[in-house]
Amino acid sequence: MSVAFDRETAMEALTQALPYVRLYRGKVFVIKLGGASTDDAASLRRLVEQVGVLSEFGIRVVLVHGGGAQTTALAERLGVPTKLIDGRRVTSPEVLDLAVMAMNGAVNTALLAACRATGLPAIGVSGIDAGLVLARVRDAVPVDFGEVGDIVSVDRTVIDRLLDAGFLPVVSPLSSTADGRVLNVNADTVASSLASALGAEKLVFVTDTEGLLDDPRDGASTISYLDLEGVDALERRGALRGGIVPKIRAARAALSGGVHRVHLVGHAHPHGLLIEVFTNEGAGTLLVRSRADLSPAEQGGPAVPGVP
Repeated sequence: MSVAFDRETAMEALTQALPYVRLYRGKVFVIKLGGASTDDAASLRRLVEQVGVLSEFGIRVVLVHGGGAQTTALAERLGVPTKLIDGRRVTSPEVLDLAVMAMNGAVNTALLAACRATGLPAIGVSGIDAGLVLARVRDAVPVDFGEVGDIVSVDRTVIDRLLDAGFLPVVSPLSSTADGRVLNVNADTVASSLASALGAEKLVFVTDTEGLLDDPRDGASTISYLDLEGVDALERRGALRGGIVPKIRAARAALSGGVHRVHLVGHAHPHGLLIEVFTNEGAGTLLVRSRADLSPAEQGGPAVPGVP
């Protein structure tokens, strides 16, 4: 009896997922891994396995990662002071050296190893590689962030070639100026700019919470979907704080840059990424430019994320 039930459940799930598989085959998803998702081996393995499912369905996936937590941990071990302002790191030359070791070294390598363990043909690159991301030093007014860069342009050539050859790019956000000065660029911003440059169907932020919270003090207050007007309302009442701020900025930029949908989904759910992509109910928060971008079913019924 239990076997039959399991089969029925599996067939129902496949039937529900099929329209999404058809819709997204050949499309680009940019997935930004952040927070504890890259610092916990079991969580990372689960996420990479889900990415493998997306790839098997013909979705062209680009992974982007940060490394702030690992950089901070390394700095603490070595006694190097660090500072964050609105979720963005102030990067001294000493901290930049640690960021290079953490992001282009430990985090990127861990992701590549997890991809290899699940049979994904991943290749690690950074914003410096083949001129992927051209950056400039951020203005020191009103805050001097040090060795931090703002994106000038993205050259998608290297990512296109890797995707066309069947590889999965794993991108570190470290970038450089035209004359080779290495800069620390916010990973959320890199993911957003890449998604826009690639004409991505979706930009997905994998976060420590289940999605965007109506009340940042209540982890159970996940918002199913929201348009930018709703995001403005959250911001006005102070519900956007800390590390979510750069993600919302990046989401706004991506939606303005032609990305159709932005998702925030927690890493803790064992199948959260797949549920968010392939079911009506979703597992996190869907962000769209306006309610006009929602399907008729969404506009006429309850909030349901993930509907194409």
